[in-house]
Amino acid sequence: MAEEASKVAAEGGAGGAEEASKADEEAEIHTPRRAPLHIPDDFGWDIDLFTIPAHYRPYVDKVMLPRGMIKDRVQALARDIRQDYGKVCPHLLCVLKGAHAFFADLSKAMNRHHEFSAEADPAFTFDFVRVKSYEGDHSTGTVKIQGMSDVSALKGRHVLVVEDIIDTGLSMTKLIPHLLSLGCKSVRVTSLLQKRSARACGFKGDYVGFDVPDAFLVGYNMDFNEAFRDMRHLCVINKAGHSKFS
Repeated sequence: MAEEASKVAAEGGAGGAEEASKADEEAEIHTPRRAPLHIPDDFGWDIDLFTIPAHYRPYVDKVMLPRGMIKDRVQALARDIRQDYGKVCPHLLCVLKGAHAFFADLSKAMNRHHEFSAEADPAFTFDFVRVKSYEGDHSTGTVKIQGMSDVSALKGRHVLVVEDIIDTGLSMTKLIPHLLSLGCKSVRVTSLLQKRSARACGFKGDYVGFDVPDAFLVGYNMDFNEAFRDMRHLCVINKAGHSKFS
């Protein structure tokens, strides 16, 4: 699936990295954090109102974010990012595996916004990284960073980390200093979700789709022990799901 996301993102012009890097070294980005869409604690729909795969229906309690709602919010995030970065070509760094669906949709939307502009530079360049902090449904408290095909390409670039969910925020507090140590000019974070968790360290993303309750969400490529990645909607896993897939 990462290869599919790569193909989508490549339409944005990954080949212009060298030219974009030179332009980015002269650019500055100064914009405030964009507020996410708040989802109340008791928010959600009955699963019978949506198409949930039969093999997952017994294991989710409700649909919190339908696919259409996600898609529209991602388009708005793409618009905000393009407006804020202006003439700068950001380097998107997709955190695998969870964020690849969000990355694919975001990159498509960013390309659409860029197609109708007069900019000569590509909409973005991109790479992938793995940041592991989960075992099952719990954050482990430690972070492992793997991947990136060419770290030297980050020097002088404005990097936008693409994440699926900010839970405790620990992963980003480790990843961002690491990226800055590699010579990035700036590092920002876009995440589809930010969880209201008592375990949160206080880190907040710059471009967040939804501010969600402290529930374990699955679907839209977000998993529980690799299950539920193929479900279109974001749903709340139930006790039976925890037991089945643990």
